[in-house]
Amino acid sequence: MGATKTEHFTDSQNQIAMIAKALGHPARIAIIEYLLKVDTCICGDIVNELPLAQPTVSQHLKELKNAGIIKGNIEGNAICYCIDEKTLTIIKDYFSKIILTLTDQKCC
Repeated sequence: MGATKTEHFTDSQNQIAMIAKALGHPARIAIIEYLLKVDTCICGDIVNELPLAQPTVSQHLKELKNAGIIKGNIEGNAICYCIDEKTLTIIKDYFSKIILTLTDQKCC
């Protein structure tokens, strides 16, 4: 497989693409929705909410954390996860910019 050539794109474009890729699985969307509902949680709580095995949930949490969408703090033997508001602001600003651009255009 060829190189992705991410170096040809801006940091902002690469960041949005990484976030979008992390959001590209329904289990990850379910995790985000759960975290928003409970405000914080322990990994085991998420496993109980999803129809997935614990290692699969851990992998999805890892992808969300690597993209900066969630953050986790170690509390004893467990990890407490929450939404990273900075990343949500980046997503909101990006889509707001698209919406504003579309409303200003007189195309289609």
